[in-house]
Amino acid sequence: MPAAGFLQILESVDSTNNYAMQQLHAGLANHGMAWFSMSQTAGKGQRGKHWKTEPGKNIAMSLVLQPGRTGPIGQFHLSAAVALACFEFFSAHAGPETKIKWPNDLYWRDRKAGGILIENVFHGKTWKWAVVGTGININQTVFDASLPNPVSLKQITGKEFDAVALAHELCGLLMKHVSLLQEQGAAAVLEAYNRHLYKKDQPVMLVVNGEPIEVTIRGVSEEGKLITSGTAGREFDFGQVDWVIESPR
Repeated sequence: MPAAGFLQILESVDSTNNYAMQQLHAGLANHGMAWFSMSQTAGKGQRGKHWKTEPGKNIAMSLVLQPGRTGPIGQFHLSAAVALACFEFFSAHAGPETKIKWPNDLYWRDRKAGGILIENVFHGKTWKWAVVGTGININQTVFDASLPNPVSLKQITGKEFDAVALAHELCGLLMKHVSLLQEQGAAAVLEAYNRHLYKKDQPVMLVVNGEPIEVTIRGVSEEGKLITSGTAGREFDFGQVDWVIESPR
């Protein structure tokens, strides 16, 4: 079986997360294996949304991890480590205006450059596997009208990139940050995550139970909750709020 860090290139799949999960269930995957697809016909996003991407233009990749190999960690801490890897990757090419938008989006200014979807496999209460899906806009310049604020590396830099080469780069950074989570612990990962948090210490509009509220983002807790202050200062779980972000003109 291929060693950790092995990246396989696929021409087309419905979803790289689906493909990775199928390989797991067939006993054909191990820790550190990843799949990149030139085309996805049914890419998956958070909360049942679809990740729409132009064939051959972007990174659509899924990495299989065995959480037990990295010691006792929480699901949010793994998610934070993955977000930091994506942040390091994108900011190296796009510059310091790159941020991590809670809980797992990659932003440049007020525009979405990528997203993360982690799907887990449990045997009883034992966390056996995590399938880490990453979708990052690289060379695409025309997006579906339903996407309010997308951006790609090419739009930011004016340069054309080799998406496969960048997928190898990202894969290495993902494995690096998973190792750092084990070596440095959850507290160090959370501190770095908060340091690069989108809109930290700035006022934002959130929608809670259908009602818009203005709060100031203070950070993210050890449990992965969004900490806010203001007239409605409180902590929010993922899925409790929607962000109000003005579409770029």
